[in-house]
Amino acid sequence: MSYIDAFMAPVRSEDRDTYVAWLKDQHAIFKEYGADAIVDAWEDNVPAGEVTSMHKAVALKEGEKVGFGWIMWPDKDTRDAAWAKVMDDPRMSPDQNPMPFDGQRMIFGGFAPVLITD
Repeated sequence: MSYIDAFMAPVRSEDRDTYVAWLKDQHAIFKEYGADAIVDAWEDNVPAGEVTSMHKAVALKEGEKVGFGWIMWPDKDTRDAAWAKVMDDPRMSPDQNPMPFDGQRMIFGGFAPVLITD
């Protein structure tokens, strides 16, 4: 059964191009370790909620947008093995490849799908 990792991060609007370039590097690494598909998106129509919202989830600041993405894996075992390799990969080192956003405000999680429709 497929497995999904999902992410949201606050990115300064002025850093959009840097963020996209960084994502391209990330995609290559995750694909190398077995990801089936990777999608990343840029905030376009995200309402600011009264109680909860994507903005609140990442503690969005003035001049930032929400970056949202997910990785599709063939199964959880592939995902777990890949993450172990990713975390040891020097290309993922913050010194070599710094995140173009505040990683402390990024949220992420793994999900077991209940329904996938093509």
